[in-house]
Amino acid sequence: MTSRTLYRKLVDSHTVTWLDDENLLLFCDLHLMNEYTSPQAFAGLYEQGHEVPMPDQNVAVVSHIIPTHPTRVRIISDPASALQARNLKKNCDHFGIPLFDTNDALQGIEHVVAPELGLIRPGMVVICGDSHTTTYGALGALGFGIGTTDVEHVLATQTLVYKPAMDMRIRIDGTLPVGTTAKDLVLDVIGRIGAQGARGYAVEFCGTTIDALSVEARFTLCNMILEAGVRGALIAPDQKAIDYVTSRAPDIAEQYLDAALAAWDKLHSDTDAVFDIEHHFDASHVAPQVTWGTSPDQVVAIDGSIPALDTILDHSVRGSAARALAYTGLRAGSAIEGTAIQHVFIGSCTNGRIEDLRAAAGIVHGRQVAQGVRAMVVPGSGAVKRAAEAEGLDRIFTQAGFEWRNAGCSMCLAMNDDVLAAGVRCASTTNRNFEGRQGRGAITHLMSPAMAAAAAVSGHITDVRQLEVLS
Repeated sequence: MTSRTLYRKLVDSHTVTWLDDENLLLFCDLHLMNEYTSPQAFAGLYEQGHEVPMPDQNVAVVSHIIPTHPTRVRIISDPASALQARNLKKNCDHFGIPLFDTNDALQGIEHVVAPELGLIRPGMVVICGDSHTTTYGALGALGFGIGTTDVEHVLATQTLVYKPAMDMRIRIDGTLPVGTTAKDLVLDVIGRIGAQGARGYAVEFCGTTIDALSVEARFTLCNMILEAGVRGALIAPDQKAIDYVTSRAPDIAEQYLDAALAAWDKLHSDTDAVFDIEHHFDASHVAPQVTWGTSPDQVVAIDGSIPALDTILDHSVRGSAARALAYTGLRAGSAIEGTAIQHVFIGSCTNGRIEDLRAAAGIVHGRQVAQGVRAMVVPGSGAVKRAAEAEGLDRIFTQAGFEWRNAGCSMCLAMNDDVLAAGVRCASTTNRNFEGRQGRGAITHLMSPAMAAAAAVSGHITDVRQLEVLS
């Protein structure tokens, strides 16, 4: 048999039939839904008289619109958002689809909840009407976002009309320096290949750096690389990934475990598999990263400078940089370090996991949020929140002056009432720094949780490596 990449193996194993020379029908093991990309799909089902043949292979989560205020009972006050939540529950009840509703104890961001509950296993195809579904590649599952029309098709058939992507391999070797994380690594990669650098490709990460990353760090990597335009992100499952899954999936009965392990052991690219394009990077030179513009690839090391416009040769890239600087109010050629911030947000499906909160708390412990800065921590799920509270992280944050909130997407995309005012500059652990992403006229600087924590206690964008860990 012809040698294949991991991506091709996953596609082949889920191909129901080829529809023509370019498109196939792909079986989807799990379909995740949220409140804002499913209403039209359900309306289509009602209109066509379709049922959902495999309701248990669909799961819904209310995550983007719910308030995160630290109240015991969450009430969605915005009428339009409340209607979305009610409709999702009504539709899930009608079709028998499991739902993590607004006040469910396990509720959280879909991309945090699904893996931590053992719903994601190596070799699966997982889809969702949300682009950061690539997160699940950290466990060797092919995850990707789909459109509203696709959502309806999947609900009705549990399949998707799919055009396979091209194969890209990104090998990263070397040891990440102290003070840098997977967030810095992926921002560095996006900065190098560009926001369209992997458009049309499914990316497989490999190398000694990837091997050394924790599973949670791999989630960050596979989540954020979406910002380079990927159609999928994969890491071949190793013992770390398998331990993560098996510890969270007690439903894999002992008599089936050996077969599962044998199948997962084959989930890797063949030695002589051919990729359409390959990149090789050295992680040992990566420094903490901060975005200066309005695209994730407009990024610079904390000890670097915003590029001078006359050094950008591509006319369109130079024009985008000029527009971004006009929006962010920064000056080409200046240092990013020392830029004053007024808000800090730690959370999101990129960096709302327990390891992220531990890293931020390590910087915050023994310090105070700088005067004039509002800082909030929003755990990625109810389970993350409870784990952090059991470790005392919530007290570290609140004693330093942070707000400790309930789980949700929150200020990642400002679809609830966590919205920044125009002109407010935010150190953010989220994944997008587009214009208005966290509020109309607000300015977002992407960085790691530790860097965001350092900004909170300093009052400006600062090099976390310069702060002594006091705890």
